[in-house]
Amino acid sequence: MSRPREPLVLAWATDLHLDMARSRHVRHFMASVRDSGADAVLVGGDTATAVDVAERLCELADATGLATYFVLGNHDFYRGSVASVRARASALGRPGVQWLPASGPRELAPGVVLVGHDGWGDARIGNFAGSDVVLTDYLLIEELSRCFRPEAFQGSFGERSALQDALLQLGADAATTLAPHLAAAAAPGRHVIVLTHVPPFREACWHEGRISDDHWLPGFTCGAMGELLAATARGHPDCRFTVLCGHTHGSGAACIAPNLIVHTQGATYGNPRWLRLEVTLDEVRIAG
Repeated sequence: MSRPREPLVLAWATDLHLDMARSRHVRHFMASVRDSGADAVLVGGDTATAVDVAERLCELADATGLATYFVLGNHDFYRGSVASVRARASALGRPGVQWLPASGPRELAPGVVLVGHDGWGDARIGNFAGSDVVLTDYLLIEELSRCFRPEAFQGSFGERSALQDALLQLGADAATTLAPHLAAAAAPGRHVIVLTHVPPFREACWHEGRISDDHWLPGFTCGAMGELLAATARGHPDCRFTVLCGHTHGSGAACIAPNLIVHTQGATYGNPRWLRLEVTLDEVRIAG
């Protein structure tokens, strides 16, 4: 297999929350991506809300003129439903704007393959039953609000609630959808980039310089995706896997295995930003 003579350059953005940013900050962000010299844009979720996330992604692609690959985050479903937002993302009909769970593996350079899925805070890691953390997700996303009654909340969720079952299923669906794409991408000598929103491991759930505690971890990690990624990395020791995630607004890196590393990008509401990735078969170099 031929090796890229120059690094592949990607602009990686996540947790943009463009609905919360001033227009001039959005314009500056888009112009800086356009002028970055990147080969493509990766958008890791929480771009906007259900009302306008598809339009915002198309606006970004139009403003930058770059191929845009994206996954969705929990905020992208606010005031809507998971099913309807994903249906719109799958049916965008824009060749340069691709929702990765629908498009499947994309070879961005010789031996460098991109896959991805939204993921979900799936209540597998940490102590969901004893947690007192009520996420806005449970109030503003249709599939979850059906399972959660705020007036009946007694300070913790208890064992195997309807809400927990819904979260477990969303995590299982994420892993089931990603599995065949990951299997198709993984091969000796390849570098597989996995774009997702929710950190798939406890070790990657960074917030304010620390790993989140057991009350926050259930909503901020996707255990089902982590199990899939770890098993795939073990089964393909000669393939390198780099996971890119966000969600927690904290930054950090976690080496899960010799061939599996997770980068979590930080974020600040009202200040959309991106990071420059220089990708080879051997590594991802990250610059602000």
